[in-house]
Amino acid sequence: MLTVVTGGAGFIGTHLCKELLKTSDVVVVDNLISSSGNSIELLKQYAKENNHEFHFIYEDICDVHFDFKFDKMYNLACIASPIKYKEHPIDTLKTCTEGVLNMIYECRKNDAVFIHTSTSEVYGDPLVCPQKETYKGNVNPIGTRACYDEGKRCAEAIIVNSKVKYAIARLFNTYGPGMQKNDGRVISEFVVRALNNDDLIVHNTGEQKRSFCYIADTVRGLLSLNENVPTPINIGNPNEYMSVHQLAEKVIKVTGSSSEISYVRGDSDDPRDRRPDISKAKQFLNWEPTVDLDTGLKYTISWFKSC
Repeated sequence: MLTVVTGGAGFIGTHLCKELLKTSDVVVVDNLISSSGNSIELLKQYAKENNHEFHFIYEDICDVHFDFKFDKMYNLACIASPIKYKEHPIDTLKTCTEGVLNMIYECRKNDAVFIHTSTSEVYGDPLVCPQKETYKGNVNPIGTRACYDEGKRCAEAIIVNSKVKYAIARLFNTYGPGMQKNDGRVISEFVVRALNNDDLIVHNTGEQKRSFCYIADTVRGLLSLNENVPTPINIGNPNEYMSVHQLAEKVIKVTGSSSEISYVRGDSDDPRDRRPDISKAKQFLNWEPTVDLDTGLKYTISWFKSC
């Protein structure tokens, strides 16, 4: 069994590869535009310990072609950090369109399954809550987040219209050990600032609400996908749903920080409410999250302290 993981040097990709290497040889493809690549040596060592092969290809998925056979591909290649995709909007769009098309062609050549990680961002600033997979979204096609939102929406359209065996997961706010500092994601930003006793910066009123899913639960959801599951399918934690302001208070409390909360004007396209309906995941994947936010934050904070 050989599995290709595009974007495998990133946060979710690294955790996914560690699980895959227990049962499969793995090839990671990553151009490191938003990853340090520090995980590559760790994955090589992990593969050796589990008696499996691991190879890294430093390449953009828009350009890479494979001269080997593989069985499955997990496509995680895309800049997910708001800070970085706003710096690289065209690269982000190309990854979601040209890159996805190229990887689909490679999967078709190998009769391989294409497992795609989409995002809750396809719902935009939703007018319904919680969001079911049937909700068509409320997205600004020319907004500050459009390169990511519309890129991911276009990727889904490409996949469902291609002759490839596929499954699509829409991920909601995954967090945990291994997140990068200063990438604009709310939990990593809050934890790092709290540990430094710096003010936690909350955008707008802080009343916008999010759902937070621990990395182990997200990976378990991805691993349960296959081409026979009716997708797209939401992977997220509807129970850990709170305002950004409440999250800031919780992080300060859990870290024992002296930080205070400061409010600044934020992105006008910042969604108000993100909460997944996971009925479909429960029915077809027998999946639901098991790690509560307090436990997940404890692991995450411990990891950032060790960095």
